[in-house]
Amino acid sequence: MAKMQRSLKTTIAVARHRASFSSLQPSAAAAAADTAVTPPQQLPPFDHQPAPYYGPSADEVFAKRKTFLGPSLFHYYQKPLNIVEGKMQYLYDDSGRRYLDAFAGIVTVSCGHCHPEILNATTEQSKLLQHATTIYLNHTIGDFAEALASKMPGNLKVVYFVNSGSEANELAMMMARLYTGNLGMISLRNAYHGGSSSTLGLTALNTWKYPIPEGHVHHVMNPDPYRGAFGADAASYAVDVQDHIDYGTSGKVAGFIAETIQGVGGAVELAPGYLKLVYDIVHKAGGVCIADEVQTGFGRTGSHYWGFETQGVIPDIVTMAKGIGNGLPLGAVVTTPEIASVMSQKIHFNTFGGNPVCSAGGLAVLRVLEKEKRQAHCAEVGSHLLERLRVLQQRHEIIGNVRGRGLMVGVEMVTDRKDKTPAKAETAVVFEKLRELGVLVGKGGIHGNVFRIKPPMCFTKDDADYLVDALDYSLSKL
Repeated sequence: MAKMQRSLKTTIAVARHRASFSSLQPSAAAAAADTAVTPPQQLPPFDHQPAPYYGPSADEVFAKRKTFLGPSLFHYYQKPLNIVEGKMQYLYDDSGRRYLDAFAGIVTVSCGHCHPEILNATTEQSKLLQHATTIYLNHTIGDFAEALASKMPGNLKVVYFVNSGSEANELAMMMARLYTGNLGMISLRNAYHGGSSSTLGLTALNTWKYPIPEGHVHHVMNPDPYRGAFGADAASYAVDVQDHIDYGTSGKVAGFIAETIQGVGGAVELAPGYLKLVYDIVHKAGGVCIADEVQTGFGRTGSHYWGFETQGVIPDIVTMAKGIGNGLPLGAVVTTPEIASVMSQKIHFNTFGGNPVCSAGGLAVLRVLEKEKRQAHCAEVGSHLLERLRVLQQRHEIIGNVRGRGLMVGVEMVTDRKDKTPAKAETAVVFEKLRELGVLVGKGGIHGNVFRIKPPMCFTKDDADYLVDALDYSLSKL
């Protein structure tokens, strides 16, 4: 019964969307009707044969998951995929079918699934020493920290290793409060900074927040050029930050945190020049500035190695995770010696932070990204992808906005371009259709109406073309 109701709701929503097309100018409606779109051909050739799979079926895996894992877990697609193998930018299900992974394990697989050089680094280290905490000396953590620090601008030279982005942001927030002696943190609306009890306070999407105490966090207006109240006017959004400090705090704050391109929020790039203005305001209020590079770091934007560089700023603290380990549970906080010194007031320790295997893998990631020139590759392929998507936007009225940099791209779906009404139901239909065509993308935004296209950085122009062709065909079937 519930499935029938959901199906009926989707049918009604799609019917309303079709009706909205009838209100278009006759020329536009005619052009849309006259365009015949054929389904894309096979995925680009790829030289890999998946191993035979003899494990449990998808239904058996799903049943065990529902029985023994937390009920808060969610899954993509009406019929969950049973993914059993990955190679570079492709994934394979239990039947051996290949899928183009355009979401990279939620923007985590930077170099490619099972990249041979990273596998070799972690395997060889595992043979020698899997774990020995920082109470003993081991060269792997120091080698990795040195290589990571060499990628940072200014005086960002001290590295703390952790296990996830949430943990990195939580540590960064504690550093900011200890260093400044203030409590108030400023975050952007539409931001996602983690799911721990502390970082949920920084997160500003109600779909991810539990009703728990969050204290001393101020969420300022989001400088979103597409949906924001002031468009791309960075100065007006900066005034809002100053107002929050003047009217909502003692006049002093601990810090400000922002993603340069909001990930979970739907690949929203901040208004140009915003961070430079806000960093100045926050510093004058006694605070430090934190750049969340969990999704934008390591060359994914193409134009720069770090997302914050696109805004011409140098943060006081930088957090990172996901792509830093290509799938390993690894995160880091990088800051200045002055800020880092506050952590020596007490014992600070992380059992798994800087684990030898993760350190060896993380160092291999940095080397692979440099050796394979992945930043330049992201710029080239990303420009091609964005150009094709913007052409597609002219063909399909439902595409309200195409945005992003490099291989961090968002496609926002709306039922009305003028009112920017989220096309939530239509997005769900196209999402399933793309999966049928062998393309896996993410969804984001508070309404779930943004396709998040953030593939492994080995993603090619042929892959981009297949993705756009699949999206074109799927939209033509609405």
